[in-house]
Amino acid sequence: MSHASMLGSTQTLQEFLPAEQCMPDFVTRRMDRHYVTRIEQLLGGEHPHAWQPTPANAVYLAGNDYLCLAGEAQLRYAQLAALVQSEGELLMSAVYLQQGSAQHALEQRLAQWMGAQDGVLTQSGWAANVGLVQTLAGPDVPVYLDMQAHASLWEGAQSAAAPAVGFLHNDLAHLAKQLARHGRGLIVVDALYSTNGSVAPLAGLVELAERSGSILIVDESHSLGTHGPQGAGLTAALGLVERVHFRTASLAKAFAGRAGFISCSSRFKGYFLSESRPAIFSSCLLRHELAWLAAALEFIKQADGRRAALHQHSRYVRSHLTALGLNVSDGSEQIIALEAGLEPHTLALRKALERHGVYGAMFCAPATAKNRSLVRLTLNSGLTAAQLEQIVQACDALREELDWQNWSSTRRLQRRSQVSVSQPRVVRYHGGYD
Repeated sequence: MSHASMLGSTQTLQEFLPAEQCMPDFVTRRMDRHYVTRIEQLLGGEHPHAWQPTPANAVYLAGNDYLCLAGEAQLRYAQLAALVQSEGELLMSAVYLQQGSAQHALEQRLAQWMGAQDGVLTQSGWAANVGLVQTLAGPDVPVYLDMQAHASLWEGAQSAAAPAVGFLHNDLAHLAKQLARHGRGLIVVDALYSTNGSVAPLAGLVELAERSGSILIVDESHSLGTHGPQGAGLTAALGLVERVHFRTASLAKAFAGRAGFISCSSRFKGYFLSESRPAIFSSCLLRHELAWLAAALEFIKQADGRRAALHQHSRYVRSHLTALGLNVSDGSEQIIALEAGLEPHTLALRKALERHGVYGAMFCAPATAKNRSLVRLTLNSGLTAAQLEQIVQACDALREELDWQNWSSTRRLQRRSQVSVSQPRVVRYHGGYD
């Protein structure tokens, strides 16, 4: 069925711009795969990411504001003051910022906090990862990526025209085999993975990088602010700061802002700003954005209580879901994956949770492997005891409503209990969402 022929059932020509009404078939075929094959035929006409208005008493677990900074008055006032006091700004690439600028000052503060010599603020975590890998790799430099590494890291390898060599998730033995086969290059991982809350074996990765003469890049997007001394991340928590070449992060998670960051040396910073396409062809951050991030940094440093609450919430929910028989064993931190597998099953899971007042995010291909879609429950430090109990009760209730024993995660747990040693299976890359 062509895109035009399905208009009668789901869309009309008026919903398209004039030029779109006669798009070539190489575009309409791709759109048909989305609207016809996936949405209409597989999911019965419901889009997996379509939201209904959230009830006032709902527990919302689809955001990344782990430490609940978005509502902090002192941060909002810092941003407001920057907006009111500003008399206009020069909007230009960060390449042209003068030494001593507000952006450079914040870069130094962030770097000092993370134990680095210097750093670079970027438009986003995506821009940080793509730009960094692009400046380090090339056609003759392989990039070794954990199968669950964020999509931006895979995009960086593509931008560099570098061979992307995947290795099984958190599997050091498989990585060692790949290094022996393809030679030194970039090893690229997330510290804390965004789909299931698993933690990278950073100490072993450092040893493999050093032994092979490779560069190690660790994306700390989901651990910066939430883990380590004063929230400085998992690399700092493990005392590996001086042995990891580069750390990156999206500041749209625990910082509740909109930017990315790369820790590096001052010498590399100068090189990066001259060679990274995202850095060269993107504007610098605005003064009110810098004000928010600067205030957030000071708040995060003092947020040990909130970090402790976040970790306590994670242990509570995980232990109770495990007791219910749900398989959440792939991760250990504040991101909890309920993996139903097939997309129709996962959509049913999301809707069942919503009927009980719990709103998570549905992850499916390309953020997961094709038949390993899931609902991600992202915990935060502000959850109350009543809300935590509501999450557990909702998961208990859905066991009666859904065929959870046939979920892919449940079957995987059953296989683990039956077979002590199994042959690892290569899965297709599926980079993570935010």
